[in-house]
Amino acid sequence: MLQIEAVAPFQDVKIVRTPIFRDARGFFSETFNEKVFRASGIEAVFVQDNHACSRAKGVVRGLHYQVPPKAQDKLVRVARGAILDVVVDIRVGSPTYGRHAAVTLSAENWLQLWIPQGFAHGYCTLEPDTEVIYKVTDYYAPEHEGGLLWDDPALGIPWPVTGSDAILSDKDKRLPRLADLKSSFVYTGGA
Repeated sequence: MLQIEAVAPFQDVKIVRTPIFRDARGFFSETFNEKVFRASGIEAVFVQDNHACSRAKGVVRGLHYQVPPKAQDKLVRVARGAILDVVVDIRVGSPTYGRHAAVTLSAENWLQLWIPQGFAHGYCTLEPDTEVIYKVTDYYAPEHEGGLLWDDPALGIPWPVTGSDAILSDKDKRLPRLADLKSSFVYTGGA
C-alpha cells in the first residue's frame, strides 16, 4: 500500500512511497490511490498528465509554478533515470518562506513527490535519458505561469550542476530571484 509522509521542513510537501512488485515478467505498481491520498489529507482531482524526457544529465527544469486561479498541485515521479527534485516555499507570510527541500526521485527508488500550490518546483537530471511523469490538478495556462531563478544564491539549493554546466531553456535563465518575486500565494496558517 502507498505510504505518505511529510518532507522536512514542510508539512504540506509529501513523499509517496510506492510499492513495486517485480517478477520475471517485469513489475506492477499502483502509483495513485484516491482513498489513500484522502486518508492522508490530500484531496486531489487530476486533470492533466505530463511526461518529460531529458536527453542529457544536468538538464534543469524550473523552478516553475502557476498562479491562482490556475494554480496546480503536482504528483511527480520518475519512470526512467533519476532527478534531484526541488521545491521552494513561495507563500508570503509562511514561516518557511524561501526555504527549500530536495529529494532524489528515480526509477530505482520509485518514490513520488506531492507538491501543493504555493511551492515553486524544479529538477535537475542525474542521468541521461531521464523521463519524468507528473499529474496536475489544473490545466497548463501560460498566462498564469511563474517562476523563480533556479540558482538564486538566496535559496541555497545544493544543485548537482554549476551554472556553466546546467542545460536550461532560455525562459528559465531569465526568471526572477526570490528578492524580486511578487508571489500570489499567501500562507494561511496550519501545516
